[in-house]
Amino acid sequence: MTKTLFSERVVRAALGIPAGRVTTYGRIARAAGGAAMASQSITNILGKAWKEGERDIPFHRIVYADGRIWIDEKHRKERMKLYRQEGIEIDTKDRVKNFHAILFEFK
Repeated sequence: MTKTLFSERVVRAALGIPAGRVTTYGRIARAAGGAAMASQSITNILGKAWKEGERDIPFHRIVYADGRIWIDEKHRKERMKLYRQEGIEIDTKDRVKNFHAILFEFK
């Protein structure tokens, strides 16, 4: 696969999310130089990077714009452990409790 500059920037942005913080798909897209609709491609880009060997992507730190986390039963136990380790609290509706307080904004 030929990597685009946008894809490289997306991966770099994702890798730059600090432990204990979260950011959104849209913020990653904007940080990488994309428009609003580019946020729909973030998961695909990061998934390809993972398959190509980039194992440090903190998928658990990337959330939806309303603070909801992406989680399925297959990954729930592992993800919840990561959240606990980083002090990120998740409510019973799978939302980051203190979303605005720990939201990471790219500069």
